Amino acid sequence: MALTSIKFLPGVNKQDTAVGAVGRWVESDNIRFRYGLPEKVGGWSSLTLDTIVGASRKMHSFVDLEGNRYVAIGTDKFLILYFEGQLFDITPFRSNNAGVQTTFTSSTIATNSTSNKTCTVTTTSAHGLEVGDIILLNSVTLPSGTGLSASDFEDKLFQVLTVPTNTTFTIDSLNQATGAVSTGGAMIVEPYQSVGPVQQTYGYGFGISQYGGPVSGALTNTLSSGINNSVATIPLTSNAGFPTAGTVAIGTELITYSGKGTNTLTGATRQANGTTATSHNSGAVVTDASDYSGWGSAVEASTVTLESGLWSLSNFGQVLVATISNGKTFTWNSGIAARLTTRASTTTSGFETAIATGVGNPTASRLTLISPTTRHLIHFGTENEIGDATTQDDMFVRFSDQEAINAYAIKATNSAGSQRLQDGTKIVGSIVAKENILVWTDNALYTMKFVGAPFTFGFEQVGTNCGLIGKNAAIEIDGVAYWMSNNGFFSFDGTVNSLACSVEDYVFGDCDTTKGQQICAGINNLFTEVTWWYPTSNSNFNDRYVVFNYGESQKVPMGNWYTGVNTNSIRTAWIDSLIYPKPYASSYNSTASGTFPSIIGEDGLGRTTLFEHEVGTDQINPDGSTTALTSTLQSYDIALQQEQPETFLAMRRFVPDFKTLTGEIDITIGLKDYPSSSIEDSTLSPFTITSSTTKEDTRGRGRYASLKIENTGAGEKWRFGTFLIDLQPDGKR
Repeated sequence: MALTSIKFLPGVNKQDTAVGAVGRWVESDNIRFRYGLPEKVGGWSSLTLDTIVGASRKMHSFVDLEGNRYVAIGTDKFLILYFEGQLFDITPFRSNNAGVQTTFTSSTIATNSTSNKTCTVTTTSAHGLEVGDIILLNSVTLPSGTGLSASDFEDKLFQVLTVPTNTTFTIDSLNQATGAVSTGGAMIVEPYQSVGPVQQTYGYGFGISQYGGPVSGALTNTLSSGINNSVATIPLTSNAGFPTAGTVAIGTELITYSGKGTNTLTGATRQANGTTATSHNSGAVVTDASDYSGWGSAVEASTVTLESGLWSLSNFGQVLVATISNGKTFTWNSGIAARLTTRASTTTSGFETAIATGVGNPTASRLTLISPTTRHLIHFGTENEIGDATTQDDMFVRFSDQEAINAYAIKATNSAGSQRLQDGTKIVGSIVAKENILVWTDNALYTMKFVGAPFTFGFEQVGTNCGLIGKNAAIEIDGVAYWMSNNGFFSFDGTVNSLACSVEDYVFGDCDTTKGQQICAGINNLFTEVTWWYPTSNSNFNDRYVVFNYGESQKVPMGNWYTGVNTNSIRTAWIDSLIYPKPYASSYNSTASGTFPSIIGEDGLGRTTLFEHEVGTDQINPDGSTTALTSTLQSYDIALQQEQPETFLAMRRFVPDFKTLTGEIDITIGLKDYPSSSIEDSTLSPFTITSSTTKEDTRGRGRYASLKIENTGAGEKWRFGTFLIDLQPDGKR
């Protein structure tokens, strides 16, 4: 018989049945579809010899006025700068609301023994450190008898090992002591700003083990006026939905009440369940905590989520603006001479963000961004009362005066302002789009558009039941936003659209949506791809990815989608090829140790590696070694006899059809009698194919056949065309 040509549609289809998806691909890894044809993805190469300590979850590139290009990298421990092939630590020190750096200037040190390197540091006041925190030591003098040198500690970073008391903590020394000294010496302890945990945890804190707490996502409102620590009537903006009698939480205080008035809760008993009565400012968030289980009362489950340590990164001209999720905002000025040895801070000259004399940035915001056209600094999920973290409202938006990122007082003479969103329980993410700013809650999408005085920005809800799964799960390109929700994929081009997805069940059937803040979306405009890297239920970190090819999806049923699980391909942050000619990305290994910054006693912080993508054919590691980039593509079953599927056919040979083939690949032909039968490889499979292979003889018999293409070696590259096979009838038995 003549050769039969079988051409596959682009993309992977995991939604249909084996028979219904004839002519489609079902499995993929490290491939993409370009001009309708599948090919192996491009390789990537390490950007630096060093790897970064911790997990990177945000990268941001920008250019200063002199044309210098930078990448800011935010991890769960550090704020790192990439500049001209080198890494610089610009992590801010811990500071108070006025921007004053926290230091312990009269601290003493003791070498605990000569059998280990553990030392105990005693501070003059409560240090507030936790296990795993990072500290810098300076101005070190040591007590005699230790056998150690001050240089073992001077200007070095240490990880806190234990915290025996609120004025003591332990660290490992660089070298082994020769004598145990109980106390003495002096040093300055400079704690690094805490960012947050490396992974998102669901069911955390209150409600675990012997502890109780209010239900996450309970009804909330705000105080209509301030209250002192003894009043028995609680004034609310609205008491609608609150039970007739119950318990509310304001900050850390629990208050029981026995009745309701006109937008009030009456008969209040303060400091319930052993909490401390305190004053609360107008606008403070009031949470219905009627289902609270007291201290020592076990509850079956918790819905409290401890979010992973995240950064918001943007730039105000040549000034980097960095906000820790649910924390403070810091700035770093690339325009100063000593920029590479200067840390981000709340007191950057001309760009202060510290609270001082009634001005400055909020101290607790879920995220921030700069409006690039109007130059406002916008805080999302922030404080009603600036400087009072207890008034943080997850649905509250506040923006600075134009061109003044530290001015928030709302006046007739400026454009500062605020707005509270309504649909949802928390603002999850925000990005700058073509004509406006897009703001997602966990349930809805809003547009935020500059309208001028007196309101400055107008907010419009444009979608519901389309909330964002995680802060970094949305991306925009060419005026269209794409994002991942808890139950599907969406786009916005002026209208919210649900994206038809041929791998939807596969993705959401095993995606751990309780770790949504770890999900990373990235645009690769070189190949019109949006990729989401996400964690599955069996992993603490991202371990799968799904790709939507927005440039080649119009003519494919359910869109042009493909997936992958290759460990080397998993990313935690991504920036597209805009400032740099190729995309940059980061990967995280939780079991390895980073080399930058150098931390004495570092343990369990993991390692981030930076890569430049679309370079070569393989993975080039920081040490210069090569890891082969493997790829796989598997088809569904093909009915060999379309007109009479009950007839068996004999496959005599196939002809490889590749647009590009460097090195070699393996092709395996799978055969079946029925769609539900097990696949049996054809005789002589797998077939090793090179650019000089003209045909392959095979002996196979069946009603259905499938095709698998894979490469395993370094330096290999391929692009597949059409499946050409030689078939002849072989009876019905």
